[in-house]
Amino acid sequence: MKLEDLKPGQRIRIQQTIDRREGDWQHAIEGVVQKVEMRTTGSWFAHAKHNRFWLRRITLRKDNGELTVLALDPHATLELIRDTTTAHN
Repeated sequence: MKLEDLKPGQRIRIQQTIDRREGDWQHAIEGVVQKVEMRTTGSWFAHAKHNRFWLRRITLRKDNGELTVLALDPHATLELIRDTTTAHN
């Protein structure tokens, strides 16, 4: 699944991997997509427009109600678990 395909209401699992010399760290998080947006982050080294670096961020609501915001790197994988955005008649 691609980040561009995400819609609010979809339940997804995100697998993130952090490469380390001592061995990779892996973490999975699951929740319902609240929003996907482009937001700036301060980055003095990026030399981007207005000295800001734009990142796609996903806001998820976890099962315990907690909201979490994730910025994903190219190593992250997205898995659709359930799509509640389609209308059932």
